[in-house]
Amino acid sequence: MAAPANLGFHHITMVSTDAVRTLAFYRDLLGLGLVKQTVNFDDPSAYHLYFGRGAGDPGTLLTFFEWSASPRGRWGVGGVHHLALGVDSAEAQLKWKRRLTDAGVPVTGPLDRGYFQSIYFSDPDGQILEIATRGPGYAIDEPADALGRTLVVPPSERMPAGRDESAIQAETWDEPVPTVTSDMALYGIHHITGITDDLEQAHDFYAGVLGLPLIKKTLNQDDGRTEHWFWARYDGQEVAPMSSWTLFGWPGSDYRARGGGGQTHHVAFRAANDEEQMAWLDHLRSHGLSVTPVQERHYFRSIYFRAPDGMLLEIATDGPGFTVDEPEDELGSALKLPEWLEPRRESIEVGLRPLPAPAALSDDAEESP
Repeated sequence: MAAPANLGFHHITMVSTDAVRTLAFYRDLLGLGLVKQTVNFDDPSAYHLYFGRGAGDPGTLLTFFEWSASPRGRWGVGGVHHLALGVDSAEAQLKWKRRLTDAGVPVTGPLDRGYFQSIYFSDPDGQILEIATRGPGYAIDEPADALGRTLVVPPSERMPAGRDESAIQAETWDEPVPTVTSDMALYGIHHITGITDDLEQAHDFYAGVLGLPLIKKTLNQDDGRTEHWFWARYDGQEVAPMSSWTLFGWPGSDYRARGGGGQTHHVAFRAANDEEQMAWLDHLRSHGLSVTPVQERHYFRSIYFRAPDGMLLEIATDGPGFTVDEPEDELGSALKLPEWLEPRRESIEVGLRPLPAPAALSDDAEESP
């Protein structure tokens, strides 16, 4: 059975141990909109916060379960190593470096990754984050119509021995950046990088089952040895934004990811509608995968399954969307519950700490996009 078209990412869900702290970091520091405050429908005692752009546009969504008692998670085989958010320019990226370092967040980079430029830092729970530039793109070392055909060895100047680390760390924006200006907008998920113990098996799964062509075979530019493969929505000429899934290959490793604070819980891909999701369900089961029945998530519907290395994945519908229970200009302003949890609102609210409203903008501040 042919795979339905893979539309790229819908969202990524991570684990927070402190919703108030997570809100301060992602909304107030990174300037992401709080699209929805609700609860984990499978565990209504826990917040489920959604951050994103617009009305919760698929591909821009970062979501968090607040599990305050959760131990620290770790990356490893079957988990996510880091999440990259996209920004348009290297200039804006330097503004981010200055804004983050002034806020006391250690930043590494900018590092030239060839296909983009990157800075790295961690959120308060330890989730590794990256801000990556939009380009120059994956066709700098292969023809645009023949990506992913051969192993590309990065040039020496992009490897640790070829870098001037002191100059890289000194490079930043000259002035403080007190507000997130429009040119700094983080437009969505640039890529997600995980770890697997079998790249060939992963390729059979992501390309052959999930319909994401291989677009790059290269090496980890921080060690020069680990193979690093990229898959994405690719039509043979262009790579679509918000669709790039990458894996470091650790052949035969038993160093497994461990869930918990600062780790990704699952990654969701998009289905345009219910019909397309059902086609995915049938397609995945035809390949012998164990797939859940459709789960009602109020703002979308979901099915869940695992990659061969154990990574938990989801396919979520684009609709009905986040405006089903509050208008777009009020998104994220109040705790929202689906109708089946409304009878329990009082007891649910008692167990949740109220979330602070965003700080008022000064008269001369530019509103974050």
